Amino acid sequence: MQPARASEQSAAIQRPGLLRRLAAIFYDSLILLALLILATFPLMLFTHGRPIPAGTRAYTFYLLVVAWLFFAGFWTHGGQTVGMRSWRLRLATVDGEPVGWMRATLRFAAAILSWAAFGLGFLWQWLDPDGLCWHDRLSGTTLQFLPRQPRRAGPEPGSGPG
Repeated sequence: MQPARASEQSAAIQRPGLLRRLAAIFYDSLILLALLILATFPLMLFTHGRPIPAGTRAYTFYLLVVAWLFFAGFWTHGGQTVGMRSWRLRLATVDGEPVGWMRATLRFAAAILSWAAFGLGFLWQWLDPDGLCWHDRLSGTTLQFLPRQPRRAGPEPGSGPG
């Protein structure tokens, strides 16, 4: 994709602000925390109920895989995690196409980099001409801010049988 085209497309697609991104991340982190706790229970069988020592590489890798499956699974199947759906965000490629597993994996790894740099990868959104974070740029993805869906017309209260 050429830079001029990226800027033209970014004008057509409404980008979410940093606070909206962080709110979705907060929602997802609560769900992910519960998932990581549940994913730890089967491992407790192997330790006979004793805690897994902090810093165990295999355990850390296992939790990282669980987190990757959580995010990449949602991103590749609809482009939205639960938090993203709540805040009306959707992940797509810069061309507006659905995200595949390779791109989702790249985004996941790049997001770790954005956090590891004390969040600078997220703050970069304020400096980027297209409002993208490091992990958006590195993975060729973008978050779209979805318009509000009109409410479905249903029966008026009290107009039913009876």
